[in-house]
Amino acid sequence: MNPTTLPDWPRAHGSPLFAAQIRSIPQDFQVTEELGWEFSDDGEHDYLWIEKTGANTEWVARQLALYAEVPAKDVGYAGLKDRHAVTRQWFSVPRWNAPAWDGLDIPGVRLADLKRHRRKLRRGAHRGNAFRIVLRLTTAADQGAVEKRLATIRNAGVPNYFGEQRFGREAGNLLLANDWASGKRMPQHKKGLAISTIRSFVFNEVLAARVQSATWNQFASGDQANLDGTASVFDVLDIDDELRRRCHAMDVHPAGRLPGESSNIEPELWQTALNKRRVEAGTRSLRLPVRNLSHETNEADIVLSFTLDRGTFATAVLREVCESKEQS
Repeated sequence: MNPTTLPDWPRAHGSPLFAAQIRSIPQDFQVTEELGWEFSDDGEHDYLWIEKTGANTEWVARQLALYAEVPAKDVGYAGLKDRHAVTRQWFSVPRWNAPAWDGLDIPGVRLADLKRHRRKLRRGAHRGNAFRIVLRLTTAADQGAVEKRLATIRNAGVPNYFGEQRFGREAGNLLLANDWASGKRMPQHKKGLAISTIRSFVFNEVLAARVQSATWNQFASGDQANLDGTASVFDVLDIDDELRRRCHAMDVHPAGRLPGESSNIEPELWQTALNKRRVEAGTRSLRLPVRNLSHETNEADIVLSFTLDRGTFATAVLREVCESKEQS
């Protein structure tokens, strides 16, 4: 494996139908967070509904902490959102100093709503994200073929690959993973990134093999099952008609392993490092449901709108439709 090149992992629904540019401008890639639960409307935390353009989530959190005069670690958010995009997400800030939020002035940031809640917003506390992505065509697109492909995705979902952004610019996080596994000293956050990169790459390799064998969306012997929309996982003891029915109905999905200690992965250097760090194995659905999928078309572009569960990647959807390239 060349550590600066990612494999072209196999697609489930056929070759890309056209080529397109994405993120030509931030407004071409819009992400709106969906919490999926109600606020208590009281308590010691202000919840800020922030629309940000070209701004990093962690940077915005630090600016909010400075404004409210609280430690940055006490500002909460549910997930990291794209920087080169227009994104809308919640941040929680302790009310210890009763900040007057109408005076907030951060470049690229607009306060769109304000709520109160009893608890800090934790990572992964949201239900999912809604996307609106403009694909600016660089080759012709057969509209009939596009509509047929989108219908297939709507009904069957897509392989739940980790997106290439997980692996860094030019897959540079793979080099970081190798350095960490070789014992190189580095800050704690980089160690966490190295572990995440290893687990994501190995998962994608396992999923790729299931795509090639056409079993990514059906149960195989020894699988675990992930209950749709939850972190609940159970062992598959018998692949009976009822389980097949639930799988076809997208109620449960085959789950793949996120490696940890004693997982027996390659290269051996990675497995030894996971063992030494005592990283706990996990699971992730092999299949990604694509909800509320719709599209708009004209001669110059195609606009896709859809909703995904938390922790998943819009690029996993795009790669099943087109060959997309970001503005350099």
